[in-house]
Amino acid sequence: MKPSVFEEREAMGRHFDAIAEAERDIAAAFARRAERVEAARRFGQAIAHHNARVPGARWDAREVAEREFSSELACTIRVPQRTAENLVAESRALAQELPATRAALASGEISYRHAQVVVNQAWSVPAEGRVKFEAAVLKSAGTLTASKLKYNARTLRERWHPETIKARHQKSVKDRAVFFEPEPDGMASLTFYASAEKAQAAYERVTLMALSLQCKEEERTLTQLKADVFEDLILDGVTPSGLGKGIRGSVNITVPVFSLMGLNDEPAHLEGYGPIDADTARRIAAGAPSFTRLLVHPETGVVLSVGRDRYKVPKDLKKYLRVRDETCRFPGCNRSAAHSDIDHSLDWQFNGLTAEDNLAHLCPPCHALKSETRWTVKHLEAGTLRWTSPSGRAFVTEPATFIRAVAPEPPPPPEPASAAPPEPAPF
Repeated sequence: MKPSVFEEREAMGRHFDAIAEAERDIAAAFARRAERVEAARRFGQAIAHHNARVPGARWDAREVAEREFSSELACTIRVPQRTAENLVAESRALAQELPATRAALASGEISYRHAQVVVNQAWSVPAEGRVKFEAAVLKSAGTLTASKLKYNARTLRERWHPETIKARHQKSVKDRAVFFEPEPDGMASLTFYASAEKAQAAYERVTLMALSLQCKEEERTLTQLKADVFEDLILDGVTPSGLGKGIRGSVNITVPVFSLMGLNDEPAHLEGYGPIDADTARRIAAGAPSFTRLLVHPETGVVLSVGRDRYKVPKDLKKYLRVRDETCRFPGCNRSAAHSDIDHSLDWQFNGLTAEDNLAHLCPPCHALKSETRWTVKHLEAGTLRWTSPSGRAFVTEPATFIRAVAPEPPPPPEPASAAPPEPAPF
């Protein structure tokens, strides 16, 4: 018998009720995670003075405990270091400063995104006004999206904030930045974070320039025109003071030799991004002046070690390591190798060799983490690193590019001299 419309609606409603229940379970799990992160942080601080200090360490016991905890947390849940640091701060706020928000999260009334909105806005509210602020924000949080809650929370925050919006803006301007984000299919995003009026003016200028190019003969859409105008301005533009003239950005690509020759279409590797199509790689390698070409063959012949003869890394070994590593080699860190140090995994002063199996890129913060805390690293085969955390847990990082680097074959031995002819027999 076919179900009635009413029965179908009831059945569909049960599906949505099940989804809502799952969302409440997820929120409760986030609340438990916050509690456990905060409990682990407090335990780490409590035992910090028991831990043996690294000889010559500059950080005090408290800072070592904080750095060790946040770095191992990042590795454990596989997030960047900054994300882990934010999680530690949010968990501490929920546990100690915003009990009502933690309770709403634990009951499933709000999601973790809603809780983050409350935390991020409450941080700058004076302690004496925080309880009232939290209550006012949570009053309607259960019925709003996170973005709408953020708008409301920002408005409420103005009532309790001790500084004027002008003073806060002057501080926020220091955080202006540009971000690069890889996207699928050989694409990427470039984000410009700046003062609202400057970002708006920049977008308006790009739009007006794109509009000026529109005509009957122009086949590009307005969206494509804006992207192309922005590209031209960024790659070739010059500031009013003349900065930028003659400066072009450069990138490294690793091109399989047979792909470069057109014998196959194996993708190339763009440093800091990943795979790109062979046609694009061949076009770049053909002679574009703004690109550095790294043509890698399995028989590279690079210098793999200078042993204890010298501390400084030779030029060809540096290039090999940069192609192999591409980024900082600490677990989860994506800082470019171009802005990282080449570190002797076993320190030079402890008889470490200047060799590819004792060298790896570490960005300055991760380099300091290795030097100042109980993190240790060991080289495995083919450029793979095994890191051991302060609690004794292992984390493995693999190289960005696997290169079978083989030293040149020795020259063939000289042919033996032909034997002298026998002396004639006497008569």
